[in-house]
Amino acid sequence: MTIDDPADDEIIVRVEAAPINPSDLGLLLGPADMASLQRATDESSGLTFSVPPQHLRGLQGRLGQSLPVGNEGAGTVVAAGRDASALEGQRVGMIGGAMYADYRRIKARDVIPLPAGASAQDGAAMFVNPLTAQGFVETARTEGHKAIIHTAAASNLGQMLQKLCLAEGIPLINIVRSPEQAELLRAIGATHVLDSKDADFAEALTDAIAETGATIAFDAIGGGTLGGEILAAMERAAVRTATEYNRYGSTTCKQLYIYGMLDTSATTFNRGPIGFQFSISGWLLFPFLQKAGDAVAQRFRARVVDELTTTFASHYTRVIGLAEALDPDVLRAYVRKATGEKFLIDPTKG
Repeated sequence: MTIDDPADDEIIVRVEAAPINPSDLGLLLGPADMASLQRATDESSGLTFSVPPQHLRGLQGRLGQSLPVGNEGAGTVVAAGRDASALEGQRVGMIGGAMYADYRRIKARDVIPLPAGASAQDGAAMFVNPLTAQGFVETARTEGHKAIIHTAAASNLGQMLQKLCLAEGIPLINIVRSPEQAELLRAIGATHVLDSKDADFAEALTDAIAETGATIAFDAIGGGTLGGEILAAMERAAVRTATEYNRYGSTTCKQLYIYGMLDTSATTFNRGPIGFQFSISGWLLFPFLQKAGDAVAQRFRARVVDELTTTFASHYTRVIGLAEALDPDVLRAYVRKATGEKFLIDPTKG
């Protein structure tokens, strides 16, 4: 593919690192049935999948389109337009899609120069997770909550959120699914870490909520019953301090934001134990930033640069090339979206 010369406000970046985020997999694979994976029968060296018929209606707008993947990345500026000439030769982090490529032509406003000594790997994921972690804290504060609950909390994002909450003095209840994940978070200073597989999880969660006053949760799981269990625990904690019975439940407002789909099954709630003072909503980074305004977005970006290798450091378990990303065994590994496993694409590896 040929890339045209950059316009006055554009640059061309040699991509050197791009993470595989769950949101990237949503575009790359969508609701495809992984069990149907096959190598393409033509000479494209690609892969093919079947999509369950019940999901096809929601994909009508995508049929027949080739959509570039990769929300964010980092690399070196190899060419720049007249108004962006100061960026030429610099290493930058960038946001804007189509990062799974050797080169990316992009507006200069969509990149951030990396601090001295930072590698492309350091800057590859400096947008989605760091801005999301700050967005969670900003949302909680704006809505008047004093403590937060987070699921799939041992992820790169979860570790960032824990470090951020420690720095900001905000109590955080982390929900994980294994002792190893719990230990990882405690090692960076987490106080409240609960394993959802423990027999006493519901009681322990209620106790932690009663102690911290958490009334907002950010759920990466999406499917299953966990979101409803969190709301029910919030209600149980609130009722503990009630002075009289109310047929409609407590007056405590309880907020659940679903921001991920690690579990693609139906989201289910037992309506009874929640009361009537609750809200269940979706949370997405870019609509949040648009509503928050430029000043908030710039404040977030500045903090990411200042704390790129500390609070907002990302950790990768495997670095692969673009060709490896289409190896069936490799793809099956990163599609698992297992907590503690994160893949990075380095296009310079081929």
